Amino acid sequence: MTIPFFKYQGTGNDFVMIDNRSLTFPKTDKALVARLCDRKFGIGGDGLILLEHHDTADFRMIYYNADGNESTMCGNGGRCLVAFAKRLGVITNTATFEAIDGMHTALIKDNIVELQMQDVACSTIKKADTFTFLDTGSPHHVQMVENLSAYDVFSEGRKLRNGELYGKAGSNINFIESQGENTFSVRTYERGVEDETLSCGTGVTAVAIAMHELGKTKSNEVTTEVEGGTLRVRFTKTDHAYTNVFLIGPGTFVFKGEIK
Repeated sequence: MTIPFFKYQGTGNDFVMIDNRSLTFPKTDKALVARLCDRKFGIGGDGLILLEHHDTADFRMIYYNADGNESTMCGNGGRCLVAFAKRLGVITNTATFEAIDGMHTALIKDNIVELQMQDVACSTIKKADTFTFLDTGSPHHVQMVENLSAYDVFSEGRKLRNGELYGKAGSNINFIESQGENTFSVRTYERGVEDETLSCGTGVTAVAIAMHELGKTKSNEVTTEVEGGTLRVRFTKTDHAYTNVFLIGPGTFVFKGEIK
């Protein structure tokens, strides 16, 4: 079988994109997904995303981690999928789509995508002495550190991801350092990839909300500097929740091809 694919990246978080509206892709073949994401024997990517038909929305998003397992929401992947949908002519400048965590809306202008993320109830945010935990479509541990640029994200992230805090399911681990009142540097160890990635969309969304909840910023728009570029997160804070949460950044086409 020959599979046509497109490669996209969002601030260095890269994905294999496949138009599966014909439902020809073997979605239960985890080994195939893992091989396609393999950087030496396949195309290479932090994950693989299928665009599928939806009865009421513009499309459906099916997301797999690089290990071949279907996973929770991927913010950068969602933004890249919106750009992919525009390239395919499925949408023009706005989109509504369903992902594993529910419905999302998005706006794309040039290659900048504003993706609406799920609301986060304040009651679900766990604040501990050294970290904050919250779910922004995927689970995220947020921890401030010093000298982030020299921090051993792989080793420390791996310990926390597989440690007793989060059990077998694990969590994504974000290490952060303040760069000013509304700007934070972020490095993320992602479960499923089992390594540091250059960017994590649900991760920076979690960082922005956590920093606001802890009083580290008073702004409702936070800039995050990741290894692969810059992302912004905008939100509205009510008495009980963070709503109108938008992840903002580029979704960039890299190349297309076919693989057997």
